[in-house]
Amino acid sequence: MTSLKDLKKHLRMEALGRRDALDPAWRIEASLAMAEHAPAIDLSHGPVVSGFLPIRSEVDLRPLMAALADRGARLCLPVVLDRETIVFRELVHGVEMVSTGFGTSGPGPEAAVLDPDVMLVPLAAFDRRGHRLGYGAGHYDRAIARLHDKGRKPHLVGIAFDCQEVERVPDEPHDVMLAEMLTESGLRSFPSAG
Repeated sequence: MTSLKDLKKHLRMEALGRRDALDPAWRIEASLAMAEHAPAIDLSHGPVVSGFLPIRSEVDLRPLMAALADRGARLCLPVVLDRETIVFRELVHGVEMVSTGFGTSGPGPEAAVLDPDVMLVPLAAFDRRGHRLGYGAGHYDRAIARLHDKGRKPHLVGIAFDCQEVERVPDEPHDVMLAEMLTESGLRSFPSAG
């Protein structure tokens, strides 16, 4: 019998393999297409939006983040503090970017730390129910749990390419569902994520 951990690892590897196989020029076009859906992202939850800069074959969110900033969003990026913790530092025009762990870059320690109202969440795989499969380190799960502990409930928008959708992400009772999912096909809502 396959363990839950092994099943998740298998789904993660398959979905990321499909993403890695996408033509790099097509990924750029798909990322630009996603930016066209910026008006559909609800900023009524609050103005602070956490994004991320692409690593490996991820969606490039810079055009989408710029479009959200044009709508008045205050942007921040995740920064890995240690193996367990990420914080979100404010991204402002002209800020110096530094290495922030796991092949990522972001604002340095002088940047303000913000609590996001809307989180654009990277992922390895997702399903049509609104469940996500992360990269396996649990950074976002812990960051979301810390925000919940502070009485905050960020609006979670998963970010991926359509090819990362799987039939079913194995879920556990503690898993937090996505409110929405943005792919090159558009923005989908998951009402049961409530």
